[in-house]
Parts: sequence; structure tokens; C-alpha cells
Amino acid sequence: MRERVTMQLPDSVRGMRLDQVLASELELSRSLVAKLIKQKDVQVNGKIPRKSAEVFPEDQVEVLLPDTSPKSLETPFELPILFEDADIVVVNKPVGVAAHAAPGWKGPTVIGALLAAGHQVATSGPSERIGIVHRLDVGTSGALVVAKSERAYRQLQEDFRARRVEKIYHALVQGYLEPAQGTISAPVGRHPSRDFKMAVVEGGRPAITHYRTLELLPGASLLEVQLETGRTHQIRVHMQAMGHCLVGDPIYGGNPLLAKKLGLERQWLHAVSLGFTHPVTGEKMTFEAPLSPDLVAALEKLRSWDASKLGF
Repeated sequence: MRERVTMQLPDSVRGMRLDQVLASELELSRSLVAKLIKQKDVQVNGKIPRKSAEVFPEDQVEVLLPDTSPKSLETPFELPILFEDADIVVVNKPVGVAAHAAPGWKGPTVIGALLAAGHQVATSGPSERIGIVHRLDVGTSGALVVAKSERAYRQLQEDFRARRVEKIYHALVQGYLEPAQGTISAPVGRHPSRDFKMAVVEGGRPAITHYRTLELLPGASLLEVQLETGRTHQIRVHMQAMGHCLVGDPIYGGNPLLAKKLGLERQWLHAVSLGFTHPVTGEKMTFEAPLSPDLVAALEKLRSWDASKLGF
């Protein structure tokens, strides 16, 4: 079932192209956005616009979203649950699993698995994202919270928007960062020529990443990364911009030979800790998500190497 949504545009979109705004705000590919506009599934102030039309915060934009409803009959899979009560469920999302259904994604989802296993999920939000207040990339594992009650959904959304949630990742990057601890502040937006990628671009959304080096390894560094903002692919984009791509991340410049030697089929990135105030009880809570086996194995293998014999 398709859902029509009315968007509240932020001040930062003033004078931007409609297709760029929709791609960024709805986190859809520009090709899909172009298709929606061509199908007349988008209206601006009650009129059918051109994709290049400029939009402003005061504009009323309505979009008929694609049908990406979660499949309640999705086959259950092992979804490690770190915590659950009547209002929230915190999971250790496995690699290869999306947070929610999306155009073009036919694999398993966190929401589909929870519904299939009989868990309650908040019904607020777009139909394909019910209960979802933040996301992790398909190729990123780790701690993810899902709202079960409507009250929890509203409060968690506000907490994430107000940056009151502590999100800490462990990331393995190529090379050694100078300085070993610091902050990256660079705007992130759609890549100008590759629709499926993000990049540091002028006019992108503000993005702030804090990092510190935990361990120096042969040809690589293990980092603790704390996100102040939560842009799509933010850590991967910022690390590439620093010249220290994530190990195992070919989309953002990772060395494929290194990934192969380590047995990695995805970026070495894990949401290791998630801290927030319980949306109903007010209790301060922090959840730790153990590293997945493929990341542990790659790390142990790298620790055993002789840096002088890397060969790449």
C-alpha cells in the first residue's frame, strides 16, 4: 500500500532543486525521485512540478511514496535482542540486514523479522519505516533501537533529532590518522555523479564525527568513533575524505586485496554502543553490542601480521 506524506522542509533547503531535496530528505535515490516526479506522484503547493524546480521551507510538498511495506510474514532469522520492554526493543543488527524495507532491497529487515516473530512495533512513521527512529547500513552491524509504543517513537525521534543520543562505533581504517584523535566537520550530501554514494559536498547537510585511535595495527588503525550527527554513510564518507578508508569498503575506496586477505565481505564498522534516556521511564540506559564473528576474525588476523611484509 502506498502512502502519501506531507513534508516539513528545513530552512537549509532554501532555493535547492526539488529532486535533490527529496533524495536527501527521504533518503531515496535520485533516479527513484525522478521517477516519482515523472509519474506525477509529487506535488508542490498543489501543483505538478519539474524536478529542477526550486523549493523553499514554506512550500508544501506532498509525495506518494513507493510501496515498500514491511513483510509481516518474512521468515524469522536470528536477531540478537539486547533489551526489550513494553516501549522499546534494542537489537544487535547482523550484517546483511536492512533496518527497514526500501525500494530495490529484497533482503531481510529488522522490522520484518520483529513482526514475523510476533513483536509489537509502533505504527507511527511511513509504512515501510514503522518503529524506526534511526538506521544502520546493511553492511554495518551493531546496536539499533526500535520503538514499540507510539509514545516511545515520538520521544526517541525528538531525542535523535536533538542529538541527545550517544552513538559510538568501532571502525577499522587503512593507515594511521594524524592527529590520532580529533573531529571531522564536513557537510555530507549525494555524490554529484554517482547516485548510490554520498560525499563531502558543498551545500550538503552538516556532519560532525569525533574519533580517537584505540590501537595501531599493521597498515591500519582501530578507531572509536562518536557521531554528533547521523548522515547517511557519514563515517565511511568522512574517513574517505581524510584519506583513511574503512577496511573492506570498496564503495568508499577500501583496498580490495586487504579485504580479501582478511576474509571481509563488507566494511569493518560496528555500532558498539548506544546510549539514551528511556523514552517513557526517563532512565539513563546504555547498550553494548558484541562484535560480530567476521569482524573479530579479521581483527585477530591483522594483529598476527608482520607490518614489513604486507605487500600492499
